[in-house]
This record gives sequence, C-alpha cells and structure tokens, in this order.
Amino acid sequence: MLHRRTLLTASAAFVAVGPATQAAAQQGQRADKPESTFPPYIVGVKAEARKAGISQATLDRAFAGIKAPNAKVIQLDRRQPEFTLTWAQYRQKVISDARIARGRDHFARHRDLIGQVCARYRMSPAPLMGIWGLESHYGQFTGGFNVIESLTTLAWEGRRASFFRTQLLNALKIIDAGDIAPERMLGSYAGAMGQPQFMPDSFLRTAVDWDGNGRRDLWNDTGDILASIANYLAKSGWNPALPWGRQVRLPGGFNTALAGRDNRKPVGEWARLGLPAPAGMPAEAQAAVLLPDGPTGEAFLVLHPNFQAIRRYNPSDFYALAVGLIGDAVAS
Repeated sequence: MLHRRTLLTASAAFVAVGPATQAAAQQGQRADKPESTFPPYIVGVKAEARKAGISQATLDRAFAGIKAPNAKVIQLDRRQPEFTLTWAQYRQKVISDARIARGRDHFARHRDLIGQVCARYRMSPAPLMGIWGLESHYGQFTGGFNVIESLTTLAWEGRRASFFRTQLLNALKIIDAGDIAPERMLGSYAGAMGQPQFMPDSFLRTAVDWDGNGRRDLWNDTGDILASIANYLAKSGWNPALPWGRQVRLPGGFNTALAGRDNRKPVGEWARLGLPAPAGMPAEAQAAVLLPDGPTGEAFLVLHPNFQAIRRYNPSDFYALAVGLIGDAVAS
C-alpha cells in the first residue's frame, strides 16, 4: 500500500490500478527540478534530523556518496501502471505453483518458529505465510535500491514530498537505533524494506526484535520477519478464532446487489441465502461477499475483522484475497 510502500515484488508488480491512482500519477507529472537544488535539500534534511535527535555520525554515514538524485527512482515513480488487471489475471500472475512450493518448504523448515510466533501474537500461520510469500517470495525479492537515496530522491522530487520526507526521517531513526547499517538498508525504489516490505513508519510502529539481540532485522532474521508481520496483523485487529474467508459458489438467483466489502451480514444469514460457511464458523461472525470479477467470476465470503486486517497491510481486495489463498495453500 502506498501509505506503506508502492510495489509488492518483481513478480507481483501487476497490481490492479484504479482511476484514482492513475489520476494521481498524472497530476504528479511536473517539470524536472534542477539537480543543483539537491545538495541544499540534503543539508535541510540533515538539519531537521539533528533537531529530531539523530546523531551526526548517523547522518554522515547515511548520506555518504549521495550527491545527486537517482534518475531511475524518479523514472519508476513516474511510470505508474496505466492498466487494470482483472482478478483472474492478477490471480494467475501471483498465485503460482512456484510461490506455493517455496512457501511450503519454508513453512516446513520454520514450523516450530512459526508456532511460537503465532502463540505470542495470537495469530494464524496462513496469513503470515501469505504475506511473506506475496511481499518478497519468501525472501527471494527484497529490492536493491539504497533506501536513503531513494527516499531522499522522492522527497526532493516533490510528487509526494511530505510523505517521503517523513519516511526518510523515519529511516534515519531506524539506522540511528542500530537496527541496520545504511549500506545494508536496501529495498524497493519507493523505500519498502526487507522481506515484509515495510515502509519506515510501519517499521518503527510494528517491527519486532524476536531474538532479543538489540536489532530488528527484517532483511535476514526469520524470527524478526515473522514476528513483525504477526505484530502488524495483531495490531490491525486479527481475530485468531476466525479465518480470513473462503471461496464460495453463488446459489442460483443470488442477488448480486448484496455483494460488496461493506455489506456485512452474520454468517448464519448468508447461509440462509444459500452460502453455507465452513464447518465450525460461528453463525454470528460478520462476513461479506466479494465478486472481484463481477457476477460471472469467482465469489468469496470474507470474514471481518480478518479480511480488513490484511487490507491494512495493503488496501487492495485483490491483494487480500491472494494473501488468503496463498496462505491457505501453504499452511494447510
């Protein structure tokens, strides 16, 4: 999500883009700023960071070698997708046999750790595995951009200046706290970091030092990675007694006007309308019907608050459905 980060991974970059996103991208196009204004901009960032308590040593190290904006970052930021995938197309691209097979391997390898993390944060394994897989293919794709350089470039360029300047200052706080060295702080062109692809503000709010070594390492420490995802979802309202949802078959004559994420009804009421819930699901649990490709496509019964918790990680129905389906396939 762009309030956290802008892309998922190289293989999941085919996200659905709506008209509002396209309009925002078009409005963001502006004349190039002279590069001569970049060094003074860094001076101003450093002054603000020092007032926020960030050490001079951290600033010197973080900005070492950053003399000009990264043209590739600006190019990628301006080249926003101008197309919209259907759910069927998106599903085919991101829910691959290779991703699920890699996820099952990691689930088997880290089963004990996953159980411990889920017990502490009252989480279910499936959404952890779904998010981990969709964000970075279980650590295979985490981005190769210097986060400080990328965020400085985007904050200076100005399309979302305030947002990226705040992210830049937060990234400097992370370095100053000793979580990661600046040269190892790599991520997407928009500043999403590590295997969970946290933006710096999400890192500061929810990243976890699982092993107690004094660092929150979301690049290489599997315990920190899984615990941070679990903490994010727990803080977003995840209910461990409920699933995220299930794919369902619409009964004949179903009134598709009842579909929509915000049209919630108790599971028992949906059952009376011909959509029986999985065994053991409380009849009073709140759910909604999603038809991501319209009345002739697939249908899903999604549970609240869990579906919404996944959407807080990335506010896309496609993303949340994919997380749920990948997680179920990996952790079942």
